[in-house]
Amino acid sequence: MPPALLTIGQLAERSGAAPSALRYYESLGLIRSERTAGNQRRYRRAMLRRVAFVRTAQRVGLSLDEIAEALTTLPGDRAPTREEWARLSRGWRPRLDARIAQLERLRDKLDSCIGCGCLSLDLCALSNPDDEVSARGPGAAFL
Repeated sequence: MPPALLTIGQLAERSGAAPSALRYYESLGLIRSERTAGNQRRYRRAMLRRVAFVRTAQRVGLSLDEIAEALTTLPGDRAPTREEWARLSRGWRPRLDARIAQLERLRDKLDSCIGCGCLSLDLCALSNPDDEVSARGPGAAFL
């Protein structure tokens, strides 16, 4: 029978997250620990799923603030249910779709950019993708 509470080392080993990352997640309120009489951290087994959730959400591209917001909708004293996870992942689907579309556009532009070889900072849509005033020319167009 696995232990009811995990040390930080056990949680790190089982989750794949470094102990320093776990302490950081805890400082942000993403996970919680209990303290022993000697002030050592002990984690409930449900924290394994919370850590997995945090790491997966980071791979999706969510910021730690967004992850913290999502976690506030989940119970902190037990492992979330499949339905709770599904609800959150449905909310992320549009973001993932947009990210996939963005990566596809980047891939398609990269092919043509390699052909020209310029990578001009004032004209290149890859180096400067959000430059709304590039048509005015290089430099400080507002001066």
